[in-house]
Amino acid sequence: MKTIYEQLGGTYSLVGDYYLPNMDIKLPRTAGNDCAAQQEGRPVSEASVEGVPGTWIGKYGLMRRSYLKEHRPVLYAELIRTGKLLEHLMEVNETCFRQMELLTAQMAEHEGVTEALKAADPMAWVARMNSIQHRAEETVLQEYVYA
Repeated sequence: MKTIYEQLGGTYSLVGDYYLPNMDIKLPRTAGNDCAAQQEGRPVSEASVEGVPGTWIGKYGLMRRSYLKEHRPVLYAELIRTGKLLEHLMEVNETCFRQMELLTAQMAEHEGVTEALKAADPMAWVARMNSIQHRAEETVLQEYVYA
């Protein structure tokens, strides 16, 4: 008796002791999957997905990808299988950067870290802004990257 996957034309390969489905995963056209940049010798960004040119996933996207690989392998595999990994990582990166800007501004205003403090005592301003940025990043990482 054939499985539904086999009835639809799917095939399996023996890998070790397991039969795994043979899947052809295609990246969306917007991901720049024609690899023209690599053939022409143009550099490909280190923060791109699997060396696909024109895909910038940034700091938070890379962190999210590492988290998914290590702690959520089923979700990671599903995103790859459906071709939505790149879109997901770019969305996480953009959301995190927007939240960082918003949280940093709100926390600075709430704690009274102003341009007047910057002019009066630059070192105190830098110390307080660094503290604010680290707390904001910790919040963003917990809510968006490691969720």
